[in-house]
Amino acid sequence: MIALVGALLAGGLAALAAGPPADAAPAPTYAGYLFTYFTGENSSTGEQVYFGLSQGNDPTRWRQLNGGKPVLTSTVGTRGVRDPFVIRSPQGDRFYQIATDLRMYGNGNWDQVQRTGSKSIVVRESADLVTWSAPRLTRVSPDTAGNTWAPEAYYDEGLGQYVVFCASKLYATNDPRHTGTTYNRMMYATTSDFRTFSAPQVWVDKGYSTIDSTLIKHNSTYYRFTKDERSASQSTCGKFVLAEKSAAILAHTYSFVAECLGRGAISQGEGPLIFKSNTEERWYLFIDEYGGRGYLPFTTTDLNTRQWSPVSGYAMPGKPRHGTVLPITQAEYDRLLQRWG
Repeated sequence: MIALVGALLAGGLAALAAGPPADAAPAPTYAGYLFTYFTGENSSTGEQVYFGLSQGNDPTRWRQLNGGKPVLTSTVGTRGVRDPFVIRSPQGDRFYQIATDLRMYGNGNWDQVQRTGSKSIVVRESADLVTWSAPRLTRVSPDTAGNTWAPEAYYDEGLGQYVVFCASKLYATNDPRHTGTTYNRMMYATTSDFRTFSAPQVWVDKGYSTIDSTLIKHNSTYYRFTKDERSASQSTCGKFVLAEKSAAILAHTYSFVAECLGRGAISQGEGPLIFKSNTEERWYLFIDEYGGRGYLPFTTTDLNTRQWSPVSGYAMPGKPRHGTVLPITQAEYDRLLQRWG
């Protein structure tokens, strides 16, 4: 695997020198945003996929689609999905949605689902964001993993692959029943088709639990946002978001940017999502105040900042939990509104 990663990195450097792939689509003109999310474990339908649509190019004003009911429902694995993440292919002709295979409604045993939970993610595909394939379970975690949480993906031009990352508690190989004490690490694997994945590798290991990493690239720098899972008694920044950066996506050590993101505006936060404005040099960071109001928006014009400003006067589509905001074209916007508006 070390040789494989080395080859991928070497190929990535060559590809970066050569520029973007010839078959990459030209940058589209975006007219709005699609919000995909779940709503929680307090109802029988909360752990399914919901859609919200922005008011044009304003990412702080949203409407619920499909009358506030789930748009997509899982029929595989646990029959529950959380943390739905959508990514557009580099050619612009396909979308992949990946999600956590987890149903907590009627369960509530968070310890058990981190010991003997799903090792797979739920995958769907679409060419237009309206018609989606049936869900399929795709295994991405090793035997030593107890859970596979909040998968996200980033297409890296240098690697020529999607990097898929998620959180897992890893147990000793001589502990097949996963009875020991351990913590969540962020893992990654690469894929070109969301069917076949490389062997999973550790990406983030702080020596304590971290989950819910999300990633954005700007000016050749990768910015990563991760939830610090420590309790408030263990760290003053426990249960808030850590920001880091690196020049290499697969680096095991990212440089510190900021911690405690969200503190003072929310009681606790997880599931950060990050995206750039369609109209200006501005970024939005949504943080999920779990157990409270759901997602709240923060904004900045500098990804290197330690200060993200809470947005006032926002209108979320209900109480969305951990998901994705995807920039979309006018044609995509119109299709979504026509189908589920």
